[in-house]
Amino acid sequence: MASPARRVRNAARRYTDAHAAAGLEAPLPAIETWPNQFAGYEICIVQPEFTSVCPKTGLPDFAEIRLTYVPARRCLELKSWKEYLLAYRDLGIFYENAVNRILTDVVAACHPVWAVVEGRFRPRGGITGTVTARYPRPRR
Repeated sequence: MASPARRVRNAARRYTDAHAAAGLEAPLPAIETWPNQFAGYEICIVQPEFTSVCPKTGLPDFAEIRLTYVPARRCLELKSWKEYLLAYRDLGIFYENAVNRILTDVVAACHPVWAVVEGRFRPRGGITGTVTARYPRPRR
């Protein structure tokens, strides 16, 4: 008879590789930028009402998204930033992927000196989660 651990490993996977990759390539609005006029300062932008959707269950996920960055030559334009984040409202994407995708898109838009995106996800099923992604990314 198989051990309980082996039975769990052999159980059918409820979350597939397609679920894991959901939302990573979805088209989203461009994040516009404008020329930075100063050096050596930090910007923190907080979106307390971020919403996305679980790609497996279709249930909504709610979070506070906090972006902190030091601009190099370009700063993020806030209206386009808001429109960009609103596009996640109906997008099926896991927490971890949402935060990492946001960071990747910020870096592509404004090439900051450094940036941190933190997603503080509200409870669902009694569990909360916080995901933090940093640029430059640590080497593997």
